Amino acid sequence: MDPVYIMKLASKHQDWLAVREATVAQNVANANTPGYQAKDVESFTALFDKAQVHMRSTQPGHMNAIAATERGEAVEKKDSWDVTYSGNSVSLEQEMMKVNEIARDHALTTSLMKSMHQMMMLSAKVQ
Repeated sequence: MDPVYIMKLASKHQDWLAVREATVAQNVANANTPGYQAKDVESFTALFDKAQVHMRSTQPGHMNAIAATERGEAVEKKDSWDVTYSGNSVSLEQEMMKVNEIARDHALTTSLMKSMHQMMMLSAKVQ
């Protein structure tokens, strides 16, 4: 297994967000197209889980992977798309909520990358 590089992971997350943003934009653009079915991309968490990256503890006091998964709660996915008389399943309200979520995730990932860059610059600074 390759080591996880936080900057590479953040970059991949930004790429995924760009694809999701394009998908949501396509849904909004086709909001009045009869018979159009709204689309979304697979979650980044699901893609990350497929990569088989596991937690590893190096000290006895570290949290183990079993304890981390036991604390999680199951979330039920609700398919709440309203299909109109034209057969279109785009809900502009839900698409706008996705846009806000994408913008928040972009800002969070960018902030993380900025912080990592500052840490690298500080560690490389010659005194």
